[in-house]
Amino acid sequence: MTVREAARLMGEEDVGSLPVVDEGERLIGIVTDRDVVVRVVGRGLDSDTTVVGDVASRDVVALTPDHDLDDALRLMAKEQVRRVPVVVQENQLVGMLAQADVAQIGKEKATGELVGAISRAPGGPRVAGSDADSAFEARRPESAAREEQGPSGP
Repeated sequence: MTVREAARLMGEEDVGSLPVVDEGERLIGIVTDRDVVVRVVGRGLDSDTTVVGDVASRDVVALTPDHDLDDALRLMAKEQVRRVPVVVQENQLVGMLAQADVAQIGKEKATGELVGAISRAPGGPRVAGSDADSAFEARRPESAAREEQGPSGP
């Protein structure tokens, strides 16, 4: 898919990002409206010939359907992101969780804390890999990593 096609789809769906998947529907990145502006328009690239995979953010955090709302809130606040893909097994995309989704189902206090934490200025530079062919592995919350490793020894 070209960047122009992705931008058109974002407009039609009224969303600010799209997950980028391979042929097997495995998540390989996310392209945001900001990626389009900074990495395509800002660099003078042609949106009709530039493919989404070349400009998508590859350093993406993800949740699984087993995570609860608290996990999602912590992850979104820690990573300062407004959208998180939901994956199963080998990074197979099954959905997206957005800040707006949390606001609709979350408690007012938790939602207010999330919005504040996400909106805070980051502590350092946030740079996505520039190698379009680089390997991708979604990062999961630390609690999920501990659960997958099993109980720790004494």
